[in-house]
Amino acid sequence: MAAEWDGKSRGTVFGFKVFVFFIKNFGIRAAYALMHLPIPYFCLFSRKNVRGLFYYFRKRKHYSWFKSSMNIYKGYYQFGQTLVDRIAIQSGLRDKYTYEFDGIENLKETLALNKGGILISAHVGNFEMAQYFFNDLDEEANISIVITDQDHENIKEYVGSVINRKQENFIIVKDNMSHIFEINAALAQNKMVCISGDRYMDVAKTIEASLLGKQAKFPVGPFLLATRLEVPVLFVYVMREPKRHYHLYARKVAVTRRDASGLLTKYTQSLEEILNQYPLQWFNFYDFWDDID
Repeated sequence: MAAEWDGKSRGTVFGFKVFVFFIKNFGIRAAYALMHLPIPYFCLFSRKNVRGLFYYFRKRKHYSWFKSSMNIYKGYYQFGQTLVDRIAIQSGLRDKYTYEFDGIENLKETLALNKGGILISAHVGNFEMAQYFFNDLDEEANISIVITDQDHENIKEYVGSVINRKQENFIIVKDNMSHIFEINAALAQNKMVCISGDRYMDVAKTIEASLLGKQAKFPVGPFLLATRLEVPVLFVYVMREPKRHYHLYARKVAVTRRDASGLLTKYTQSLEEILNQYPLQWFNFYDFWDDID
């Protein structure tokens, strides 16, 4: 079974409209409660996603069969909460949440250098929210988030119209590799560039490292880029905690020039620490380790 992510997110325009309606008319808690309706559907009919999650909990986290099964539902629910939060915060309800910095001195030091930086994150927590933390530190701080753009076009258009998503803050990964030039241009303008280090498409070059005791493939691009450009490199995660509280972790990384493998090893060690604290916030819903029969 191929382990690469297919680049698509599940959902329909109607589903997004329902959640946006609930957030605006009944509040965030009502939207959380509504999330319990679609989860059983995904648990029953998204076999590949469920198998990927079960493998993560059972084989990589070494939970019991029962706990692994229960955590599939809990993991889906936490993922749903992050989606609701993302829409709510970007719709102007930011004051309904609280925020906490961990490693603020690393962020301030990087901003003070005024030479940009590469932030390597993962599909855990809610990393797209990083830009709001940076606005708290410095209203002039600019962060560009590198994302794939293979979601269904009609969903993107609707969600973008609702949350006023600023396209200039997102660098879209393209087949023609033009996103590399956009990343370089952003860094030349002293911007922060946030890129995920844990997902690759089948057209991407990969590099392997151990994560949670098993070899897995990672995109080589972020680690090559970070070890070839003379800019600060940080591992950044935005994790969800109870009572609508978000916790940003920022860890400065010592980088050896052109040592992508060494940086990847540091990244997987950092990611393991985060997953030990937030095991339910692993949001790679597929055969990540390419180890499911």
